[in-house]
Amino acid sequence: MTRQIISTDAAPRAIGPYSQAVRAGDTVYLSGQIPLDPTTGELVQGDFATQATRVFENLKAVAAAAGCELDDAVRITIYLTDLERFPEVNAIMAQYFREPYPARVTIGVASLPKGAAVEVDAILVR
Repeated sequence: MTRQIISTDAAPRAIGPYSQAVRAGDTVYLSGQIPLDPTTGELVQGDFATQATRVFENLKAVAAAAGCELDDAVRITIYLTDLERFPEVNAIMAQYFREPYPARVTIGVASLPKGAAVEVDAILVR
């Protein structure tokens, strides 16, 4: 099976040795996105809602570059440095996905790159 690397300037560049996304057949694997501004590569300023919204906007941009949309997601993983933010991330996620929702796991972590409060990755199927 051929792998196709997906890349877009509408989302932040990878900050390590990985691709924004990889397509293998009809499946697209989106790397984790933290709330980086695609233009500056810096963490967005603002509250948790601002950070979470930026994360989903970044994922949406990478999905679009792959010819998909977030509703093509079959699974997402959310990483939170504070699980008390669970209701907030649910509300923001609901703005980006329609029923039937993808499978999901939410994991509490000690820290994330660049001091982010949230990171999300996704698996899409076209």
